[in-house]
Amino acid sequence: MDFDTLILGVATLLFVIALLALLVWAFRTFFGKASSASLRKAREKRLGVIETAAVDSKRTLYLIRRDDVEHLVMVGGPVDVLVETGITGIKGRPRPLNPPHDDVIIAKTEARPPADYGKS
Repeated sequence: MDFDTLILGVATLLFVIALLALLVWAFRTFFGKASSASLRKAREKRLGVIETAAVDSKRTLYLIRRDDVEHLVMVGGPVDVLVETGITGIKGRPRPLNPPHDDVIIAKTEARPPADYGKS
């Protein structure tokens, strides 16, 4: 057996394996059951960030939708705050988002006096 015949035999074997793999793929695609990946793509996502807005250099507001219910969360600063939850429209559907009328302004307030202030 010479070297040229060996190379031709290996190339033929690789071609047959590739052809079989292509046939298996085509059969699964057209006649097989739907795979779990395609089912996941068909199903709507349950969780998503709808909109974000910067409040200041440290804090950000996030409008998050989970199972067709929206939640407004403020992240950053000393603590993370759940501002509003269960935001829904008619029949459990989310309200359409309208653009804000003005910029969001958060005013600084003075510190509260201690609880025993003014007591003698």
